[in-house]
Amino acid sequence: MLTRTRSLALVGGLAIALSACGGDSSADSAGASGATIEVEDNNGTQQVPGNPTSVVATDNRTFETLSDWDVKLSAGAVTLMPSTIDYTKDESIVDLGSHREPNLEAIVAVKPDLVINGQRYTDHEAKLKELAPDAAFLNLDPREGEPIDAELKRATDVLGEVFGKQDEAAKLGEELDAEIARVKEAYEPGDTVMAINTSGGEIGYIAPTVGRTLGPVFDLFGLEPALEVEGASDGDKGDEVSVEAIAKSDPDWILVMDRDAAIAAEEEGYTPAKQLLEGSEALEKVTAVEKGQVVYMPADTYTNEGIQTYTEFFGDFADALEDKS
Repeated sequence: MLTRTRSLALVGGLAIALSACGGDSSADSAGASGATIEVEDNNGTQQVPGNPTSVVATDNRTFETLSDWDVKLSAGAVTLMPSTIDYTKDESIVDLGSHREPNLEAIVAVKPDLVINGQRYTDHEAKLKELAPDAAFLNLDPREGEPIDAELKRATDVLGEVFGKQDEAAKLGEELDAEIARVKEAYEPGDTVMAINTSGGEIGYIAPTVGRTLGPVFDLFGLEPALEVEGASDGDKGDEVSVEAIAKSDPDWILVMDRDAAIAAEEEGYTPAKQLLEGSEALEKVTAVEKGQVVYMPADTYTNEGIQTYTEFFGDFADALEDKS
């Protein structure tokens, strides 16, 4: 797996302060004194342990960051983690299962003092709070209507404060910003772009702004959509679109998330996105396909949508744009 590190500057409104005795800002000393750290998450101001001793994580967007920082998990949604995350090899972590078939009661045994919850597990938060009443909870999901880069950096900064990894968080943000700047510099206004999702051998249309994962990228870079579908959804499989509609819109660039690459690559019948697009006779004359201007998100994106994934993808997009120019 590509090793990825990044960071970010604090986003406006993110108030982080120690509320502990002695005023020491280090996580270790805060934990030693029984202090808490005050941070802002999606639900407001939260008091979290300065040095948590039993950490549970269920938010896919946080797994790679926590793993890279060597944060020990007592429990987590291991079933939802891609194999690229080292936690999947740690048998000591109690698996809370998938969001569709969760084993929420397993959280009781690990007695967490911090639960980092979100994304697919958001709907289970009330039950988790019942089962772990003494734990602090954080939800750092990207907020609707906010720029995706700022939201990724916000979440990373909060985690950096909690685990004493402020420098590492800053580096992650800086690297994200650097790749964003490259894309903005290389993208030619007027070039049309389509985002798609592949799953079960089918191609789904990802709508600008609202579409899963790639939708916010249109706003971030000011990309010109090749096709706009009225009433498009934010579903994880995208909206139905025919190859004829793609061909007719003739995008200069196609951005792709292969959903099955993260969850079904080993299953019989799996068809990679590259094969679906570049093997289609109906699409062979599309500008993006003909010129090799199709950019694929990392294979584990569907279950690993954190700051490192976006940074890697933006780097690949920037490379492709620069190669064209």
